[in-house]
Amino acid sequence: MKNKKYFAMVPARIGSTRLEKKNLALLNGKPLIAYAIEAAKSSGVFSRIVVNSDNEVFAKVAKRHDVEFYLRPAGLGSSKTKSDSVVYDFMSNYTSDIVAWVNPTSPLQTGDEIRNVVEFFIEQQLDSLITVKREYVHCVKDNIPINFNIKEQFSQTQNLKPVDAFVYSVMMWRRETFMQFYEKQGFAMLCGRVGYYPVSKQTALIIKNIDDLMLADYALRTKGSFRNYEIKYDNHDKK
Repeated sequence: MKNKKYFAMVPARIGSTRLEKKNLALLNGKPLIAYAIEAAKSSGVFSRIVVNSDNEVFAKVAKRHDVEFYLRPAGLGSSKTKSDSVVYDFMSNYTSDIVAWVNPTSPLQTGDEIRNVVEFFIEQQLDSLITVKREYVHCVKDNIPINFNIKEQFSQTQNLKPVDAFVYSVMMWRRETFMQFYEKQGFAMLCGRVGYYPVSKQTALIIKNIDDLMLADYALRTKGSFRNYEIKYDNHDKK
């Protein structure tokens, strides 16, 4: 499926408000950002994969994984920088049909899933897409029920209307649509025909703090041992 005009952008700020140098933190012996690069490569859908960073240290990481490196303008490296501006700057320097933001914050995402996301984007003829975590749970916002009624019997979770929370593991846009929207409106993350793709529970583990990092590290260390996992049950008839 590899298309010469499908580009993957792997963002990598050196700073992080909640977790210092997050993208360089080691999980099972590899830096966090390495998992996004490897997944993007193994998906087989991108002709160019570019690490987009505000610091030259990531040029070494990119070279190690045989992908490109782009040093964004210094003004796009702060914690206050909007993602719209980072994407627009990248698109202004890289001409493509489609750009996928492959996020290092989801180290458990596989190349197969990334390929499925891209195929969904194309099949649905979308202009923008964000991955989500689909939850069949009772949800409230400001103490107001979102997907259930407190004036009736308590709903079974499987009968609830699901709620989708953003995961951001992959975000995608048609370059032409995004740039036109941004130049007119000043924002464009959700532009044109918008779609959402529910990802696996593993992918939905987002690295934001040290607790997330520890969970992901444990999952990656033990992943191979559960390849042939088999459910076992308590023998309640045993005397």
